[in-house]
Amino acid sequence: MQLLDRTIGDIACEIPGATRVFHQYKLDFCCGGGKSLREAALKRNVDTVKLTEELEGLSAGNAVGRNWKEAEAPELIAHILRRYHERHREQLPELIRLAMRVEHVHPEKPGCPLGLAELLTSIHQEMESHMKKEEQILFPMILEGYYGVTQGPINVMRFEHDQHGENLARMEELTNDITPPLHACNTWRALYIGLAQLRDDLMQHVRERTASLSVPRY
Repeated sequence: MQLLDRTIGDIACEIPGATRVFHQYKLDFCCGGGKSLREAALKRNVDTVKLTEELEGLSAGNAVGRNWKEAEAPELIAHILRRYHERHREQLPELIRLAMRVEHVHPEKPGCPLGLAELLTSIHQEMESHMKKEEQILFPMILEGYYGVTQGPINVMRFEHDQHGENLARMEELTNDITPPLHACNTWRALYIGLAQLRDDLMQHVRERTASLSVPRY
């Protein structure tokens, strides 16, 4: 089935990042989630070609690519900046918005992840600080060949990696291991799809940095 013929609710719940695109174009994927993407786009006078290209780009961005363990440091760092830093900066504000909506609309429903928006806000702040340290300190030192004096920044990164793990464990605790209840609306389900993608991205992000930058290895 072509993307335009699928319901906007199904797309929101299956493609991580789709809700951000829908929010940008003011497409209702919650109460209006039963409409086809084509119908929803035409109702809002949205260019369907541009819209489908953006959604297909999200799907392509989730595909498995090359083995980054074999990449040289400059290529790997460019990949990390593009694939993870940019992605996290897109993911977290949208996830915070969705979590705030779910907590506001469904606070009395069983399984509502109360406190999730606050946790995600904290994760966002910590991730932004972490990524800036990599971008402004560690990565430039590696690219300039100062491997002998990178141990301090590397130790800081390792400690913060452990904090990421603790945050993910707390997120899983609040969301029943990121499993939406049967009564969850489209916004709730889309939130959990995005959380699962964030978890996978963070874990892969740490693995690629740890296993692939052989000099220094961290």
